[in-house]
Amino acid sequence: MADSSSDLTPLGRRLSDLSIDVSNSDSPATWKDVETTAQALANGLRVRDGPVDNHTALGQTPLPQTLATLLASALHGASIPALPHIPVVFELLRVSANLCMDHDENRGQLLEVGLPQAIVSLLEGYSESVPNPPTATPLPLAIPHLKVVRTAIGVLLNASLNYDPVKSRLRSLDSGLTIMKLSTAIYPPGAWLTATPSSPEENTPEAQEESWTLRSMISSWAWKTIVDLKEVKDETLQIFNPDVLPLLTPALAAFSPPYASGSTWFKEDSAMFGTLLYADFEVLEESCTLIESLSLDVEDVRLSLARGINFPAEHGGVSCLCTILDFIEKGDYPPFWQTALPEADRKRRERVFDNCKAALIKSVVEVAGEERNEDVLWDDCEDKPGGEFVCRMVHLIKQYVSDMDQSTSGVEIAKDSLAGRDDLAICASLSLGNLARREKNSTVLLSPPHSLASFLTSPHLLSPSTDIKVKHGVIGLLKHLAQSCAQSAIIHDALLRAEVVKHVSRSGVWDEKTDEMADIVQVGAIGVVKYMCNASVENTFALVLPTTGEDSAQPTGISLIMALVKRTKSTPVRSEGTRVLVNVIKSLWSNDPAASPTNAAMTATLQGINSADLLAENQRKRHESMQVVLTPECALALASLVGRSAKYPLLVNEGVVALSLMSTLKAGGPLALTAILTPIPFDSPAAEPPSAPPSASSELTSGSDVSSPVVTTPSTRGRLPIPRNALDMLIAVLRNVDNPVNFQMEVRVNVCSFFAQLTRHTSGPELLRVKDSVRPVVEHVSENLQNASNKGEQEMLVKATKKLLDLWA
Repeated sequence: MADSSSDLTPLGRRLSDLSIDVSNSDSPATWKDVETTAQALANGLRVRDGPVDNHTALGQTPLPQTLATLLASALHGASIPALPHIPVVFELLRVSANLCMDHDENRGQLLEVGLPQAIVSLLEGYSESVPNPPTATPLPLAIPHLKVVRTAIGVLLNASLNYDPVKSRLRSLDSGLTIMKLSTAIYPPGAWLTATPSSPEENTPEAQEESWTLRSMISSWAWKTIVDLKEVKDETLQIFNPDVLPLLTPALAAFSPPYASGSTWFKEDSAMFGTLLYADFEVLEESCTLIESLSLDVEDVRLSLARGINFPAEHGGVSCLCTILDFIEKGDYPPFWQTALPEADRKRRERVFDNCKAALIKSVVEVAGEERNEDVLWDDCEDKPGGEFVCRMVHLIKQYVSDMDQSTSGVEIAKDSLAGRDDLAICASLSLGNLARREKNSTVLLSPPHSLASFLTSPHLLSPSTDIKVKHGVIGLLKHLAQSCAQSAIIHDALLRAEVVKHVSRSGVWDEKTDEMADIVQVGAIGVVKYMCNASVENTFALVLPTTGEDSAQPTGISLIMALVKRTKSTPVRSEGTRVLVNVIKSLWSNDPAASPTNAAMTATLQGINSADLLAENQRKRHESMQVVLTPECALALASLVGRSAKYPLLVNEGVVALSLMSTLKAGGPLALTAILTPIPFDSPAAEPPSAPPSASSELTSGSDVSSPVVTTPSTRGRLPIPRNALDMLIAVLRNVDNPVNFQMEVRVNVCSFFAQLTRHTSGPELLRVKDSVRPVVEHVSENLQNASNKGEQEMLVKATKKLLDLWA
C-alpha cells in the first residue's frame, strides 16, 4: 500500500509489467496481481497535495496506455465484464478517474489512448439490457456491476469536466444519450419505495441500502456529466435528439398520484430515506430543465413532442407530451415531504417544484407555437373537434372557470378542483392562442361543443384582480380569435354575444398601474378591440359609448386607450392604440352593413323589436360616437401617428385616412388642421414603431375614396429628418425623396385627397400656412410626373395633384 508521501511511479511500472504478463498468461493469479496493484495505485492517487506530484509524473509514463490495454483485456471481447473480472475492471476505472481529476495533461493522455471511448463502449454494453420503452422497475444489476457503472461514469465526468477535447469526443459518440438511458433505468425516481431485490444476496436491509446508495450516486454523477457536456460555447450544438424524451418523462410520472404509502426497506426518519427523497427531486429538477431547454432550442424536439400525442410509437409507446400535461395538471408535492423534511427545506423544494411546472408549461406553449405543429396538434375529427390536445386545453379553461365559480359561491371544493390553478389557465390559453391563427380553427373554438367565448370573458380570466400572466394568455387568445371576425360571421357573433370589447375594456389592462409591467398585454388587448371595431359598428359602440345602469360611471374603452396613448413611452402601445382610433373612425364613417335597413330588419326580427326603431337607435349611437372622437386629443393622436411613422407607410396611410374621414364633417376639419400643425414631442429619435402587419390589405377596409392598401417597401434611402409636426411628414411623403422607405403612389394620392378634403371645412391663417408649404411641393411633383417616362403608371397621382392644384388655384 502506498502512503501519502510515497512515489507512485514504481506501482505504475509494476502495472505496465503486469499488462505484458496478462498478454502472455491470462491466469487468475495474474489478474489478482493487477487488481491489487491497481487498487494501491488508485488509493495513492486520491492524495492530491502530497510532496510528490504523482499525477503529472505518472501521466508522462506508459500508464495511460497500460490502463486502456488492461481494460480491454479484462473484458475478453465482451461488452461488459464477467463476474470474476469485475473487481479488476473496477480498480482500473478508479485509477483512471483519479489520474485525470483536475489534470488537463492527463486528460489529454487518456484521450490519446482512447480510454474515454472505451468506457463509453462499456456503458453502451450495459445499456443494451435497458428495456424499451423504459419501465418504473429499476434495471436488475448486482452491486458489483453497479460499482463498475458508477466508476465508469466517474471517469468520464473527471476526464471531461471543463475540458473541451474530451467533451467534444464524448458528444461525437452520443455518450449523453447512453449515460441518460443507463442512469434513468438504474435509478427510476420513486422506485426505491416499492422495489424488490435484484438477487437473493441483496434481500437484506444492508444490501438494499448499498444498492440504492450506488444507484442514487450513478444518477447524480450522470446528471453532472450531462450538464457539463451541454456547456459549450456554440449554443447550436446539442448533445440530445428527440430520442431522449421518453427517458426524461418517467421522472414526471413519479411525482403524480397515486403515491406509495411508505418504503419497503427504509424508515421515514432514516438518513437513507432523506437521501433518496433528495435524489428523486434532483432527477425531477434536471429532467424538467432539460425538457424545457430542448423544447426552446431544438425544432425536432418540438415536432416530435407534437407527433407523439397522436402517435405514441413516436417515442416507443410513451406519450411524452401527455405525460408532461398530466404532470402539469396533477403533479403534486410527495406526501413524504411533509413528514420527512425540515420546513425550510420543504418550502424550498416546493418552490423549485412549482418552477418545474412553469418550465414545462413553457415547453408546451413552445410546442403549440411551432408553426409546423399546427396541423399536427390540430385534428379536424368530428368526435373531438380540434383533436386530443385542443380538447384538453379547452377542458382546462372551462374547468378552471367552473371551479372558480364554485369556489367563490361557497360550495365545498373538490380535491381535484382547478380553482386557483392559474398556471393551467395560462398554459391552455397560450397554447390555444398559438393554434387559433386560422379562421377555421377559431371557428371551431367558438362553436359548439367548445363555445369558448363566454368562458374567456369570465371575471376569473378578465378582471382588474386577475393575475397579469393569466390576462396575457387570455388576451393573446382573444386577439387571434378576433383577427378573423371581420371575415367570419360565426366568430364575430360569438365574440359580440360574449361582450368581448366590454370585458377587455374593464379588465384593468389599460390602467396606469399596469403600465410598467404589461405593455405587451396592453398591446394585445388593443389588438383585440382593434380587430373587433374593424368588424362591425356594434363593437365600436361598445368601445366608445358609456354603458347605462350600474356601470355608467365606468370609463369607456376608447377613453382608457387614449389616456394610455397620451401617457405611455412605449412606441408600440402608442401606435397600436392610435390604430384603434383609426378603426373606430372608419367604422363610424363607413356604410356599415350591420346598420343597413336589411340587416336592421333581420336583427329586429331576432330580438322581437321594430326594425325602424333599431335603425334609428343605431343612427343615434353613431352620431354620439362621432362626437366622442371629434376632439382635439383624438385628432392630435392621429397626427402624431403620421408624424412618428416615417419608416412605416402603412401607419402613415392609416393616420391620413382617419384624418381625411374626420375632415368630412364641419366640426372635424378644423381639428385635423390644427393637429397637423401642432409640434410632435419625440421621446427618442431612434424609437421604433410597432411591427406593421404583413400587408395593409388585411388591415384597411375602404371606407372612402381616401383609403388604399399599401405595404412597406425596403429601401436604401437615407434617414428622414425628424418632422416638427405631421405636416412636415405629409410633405415628405408627397416629395418622396430621402425617405427611409418608398411611399407608394397610393399613400401620396391619399395625402393629396386629405389636403383637398381639408380645404372644404377650414379657412384662415392655418389653412394658408398649409397651402403655402404644400403647393410648391405639389407643383414640383406634378411637373416631374408630366415629364416622367412612366406617366401611365402614375396616372392616379397625376390626377390627384392636378385636382388639388385646381382646388387651390
